Amino acid sequence: VVLVLALSGAAVAAFAQTSQESRLVQRRAAHLRHGINLSEWFAQVYDQKGYTKEHFETWTTAQDIALIKTMAFDHVRLSVNPQPMFRRKQADSIPEDYLGYLDAAVKMILDQGLAVIIDIHPDSDFKEKLANDNEFVEQFADFWRALARHYSSWNADLVFFEVLNEPEFGDRYRWEGVQSKLAVAIREGAPAQTIIIAGANWSGDSELLFIEPLRDPNIIYNFHFYEPHVFTHQGANWSTNFVHYLKDLPYPSSPENVQQAAALVPDAVNRLQVIRYGMDRWSMTRIDDEISQIAAWGKRWNVSLTCNEFGVYRKAALPKDRAAWISDVRTTLEKNGIGWTMWDYSGGFAVAVKQAGRAVPDELTVRALGRTMPAPQPQK
Repeated sequence: VVLVLALSGAAVAAFAQTSQESRLVQRRAAHLRHGINLSEWFAQVYDQKGYTKEHFETWTTAQDIALIKTMAFDHVRLSVNPQPMFRRKQADSIPEDYLGYLDAAVKMILDQGLAVIIDIHPDSDFKEKLANDNEFVEQFADFWRALARHYSSWNADLVFFEVLNEPEFGDRYRWEGVQSKLAVAIREGAPAQTIIIAGANWSGDSELLFIEPLRDPNIIYNFHFYEPHVFTHQGANWSTNFVHYLKDLPYPSSPENVQQAAALVPDAVNRLQVIRYGMDRWSMTRIDDEISQIAAWGKRWNVSLTCNEFGVYRKAALPKDRAAWISDVRTTLEKNGIGWTMWDYSGGFAVAVKQAGRAVPDELTVRALGRTMPAPQPQK
């Protein structure tokens, strides 16, 4: 009887602790409701100068962070490429100068009252090693443990750790094992911080459905949403090849209104992809049907969700249709209680376009996101 009572008491205590941590995650997730991605600052730097002190100090400034706050965003997702500070066989020895640049950026964000997701965002060759090399996984765990320990004393309510941006793992089962190991390493370095994880294959929404939650309750589950890809990436030259032909592809779609854009694709097989986009009649209803599946998964497991990438490439999309898609996705996420982080601040999907080094908010995009246009600045 004593043993049974002791076991029952332990079970009750474990349940109470899990419930308490679940409430903690929900409270912290409330800081990640309306966010923007800071790209091309500590990741995606492809110019010849690369990752330099000058770049870190000039690409995104205190004025940019203040503008983000003024537009009523509550957090940013800071993309960080680990490769410039990753020492093979000494991955837990992170260069102090690089950490200093990163610390200054994180502090600048926190000083504006914004939360920050430290998003480890390497290039594809790094992710390919994780998918194929067990020893490299061990080294990446060393890196994460050290980085997490470095930030473990920072405000855990406002500093979040994202394990890996868009894993490129064809094997979902391998990614489950790798991600679990990395999450344990992070937790060893930072017992209190909330971790953000995602499914395999580019963090797709359907990939999240494959996951069973980790035993660690202090986790937020993330997915990216760019559906339908043919619309959101039209004109892009790094994506599926045929989409670089496309422009002015409309949203919402119908079999009739896609014909003009479909005619721009020279081969019949890929042209059919555009025609199918029309036949699928993508609209807010179709988006809601998709995202509601993710919301149902979150409710089933009683976990917090976030969508920390969505957006439409600006180059070739009709501005009003781009804004309509953004508004529909944002509204649907909010209806389902899912926080969001749009891609991105001033890159190819931007909410603010840089002109002569100065960021100018795009009103259509700001309004589509339900955010606030800054008051006009007086002319000097």
